[in-house]
Amino acid sequence: MKALEGVRILDFTHVQSGPTCTQLLAWFGADVIKVERPGTGDITRGQLCDVPEADSLYFTMLNHNKRSITLDTKNPQGMEVLWEMAKVCDVLVENFAPGVLDRMGFSWERLHEVNPRLIVASVKGFGPGPYADCKVYENVAQCAGGSASTTGFRDGPPLVTGAQIGDSGTGLHLALGIVTALFHRTTSGLGQKVDCAMQDGVLNLCRIKLRDQQRLEHGPLKEYSQFGEGIPFGKAVPRAGNDSGGGQPGRILKCKGWETDPDAYIYFITQTPVWGAICDVIGEPGWKTDPDYAKPAARLPRLNEIFGRIEQWTMTMTKFEAMDILNIYHIPCGPILSMKEIAEETSLRETGTVVEVDHPTRGKYLSVGNPIKLSASPTEVTRSPLLGEHTDEILRDVLKFDDSRIAAIMASGATGATEAPSRVAAE
Repeated sequence: MKALEGVRILDFTHVQSGPTCTQLLAWFGADVIKVERPGTGDITRGQLCDVPEADSLYFTMLNHNKRSITLDTKNPQGMEVLWEMAKVCDVLVENFAPGVLDRMGFSWERLHEVNPRLIVASVKGFGPGPYADCKVYENVAQCAGGSASTTGFRDGPPLVTGAQIGDSGTGLHLALGIVTALFHRTTSGLGQKVDCAMQDGVLNLCRIKLRDQQRLEHGPLKEYSQFGEGIPFGKAVPRAGNDSGGGQPGRILKCKGWETDPDAYIYFITQTPVWGAICDVIGEPGWKTDPDYAKPAARLPRLNEIFGRIEQWTMTMTKFEAMDILNIYHIPCGPILSMKEIAEETSLRETGTVVEVDHPTRGKYLSVGNPIKLSASPTEVTRSPLLGEHTDEILRDVLKFDDSRIAAIMASGATGATEAPSRVAAE
């Protein structure tokens, strides 16, 4: 049995943050019904397209395992269908701009009155405060959540990261909130509101930098490179390049072939318990007893020199050859893997971390799979739905409408179709 089998999600989400959340729930077995506008659907269906007349990878990789129904919310019959769905669903998830759901008439108070067991989950850019009504996108969230100011090199501008910590990161936080609310409902019998702000989600992922901000009040951050360079710290946590964010100093170092391969690098951590092994591997056995290098505190002002010497060693071999040697001594390290290397890594296919999916209009493509593995509830990744593909099926099987009522809804234009859509091409 799938972990969330029997849970029905009314999915009002679009673009990335909300769909990330609902896709994760769908992977765990929830019946996710994605509500889309007739004719266009989720805006990402048509964004960054690489195959003509096919849904974009942007859409397909965020909407696996879902069903799609098209409804015109400005049509009275469309609104009637939505209210009927709110009565039979367990969770409503939305990431509209602030105030949109209320203007549609779907306020929390009204939804709770119609279905007291319904959980209403929302992604917003900011929580209550001066920016509560502002729209937020991925990079805005990274900037407002503290990530950008602490990313990059000390003498360069703030940088955003390629990891979608604002959108996908917040979607993952929201999914946990929903599952928690579902568990609470088993004893309370009532649904509740679940809110997750993108700024809050990014800050949660940047907590070590908030840690360092408080440490900075009591003296310099000695594991940062600039300490060893004798450069004074300012009032805020600085950008630290590729320094480790933990207590063990780490850097990205060049490997053989770096001149032509932009990913010929390895991340190397000088963990204290294996310092002796590091000294032996790089050919500096004297450092094990030299008072300038033997103890962690003594090494901190000399990190640039130490990593420079380690890099002389890593540059003599490929990142994978270095990995093979370092792992023998349990020295923490990791290769810089390109997206091409990740896409071609067989072990990631075998674990379902990367999956190949077949789509009726775009053909086969690669996507991420469920990053969370349950021993008794394996995940099967199925393709994203075509626009409105399951409209008739949902009206008939979920809402239990008879043929005459379905025909009337179709005739009204509430679904954007005058008759039930054919699913022959989709199967």
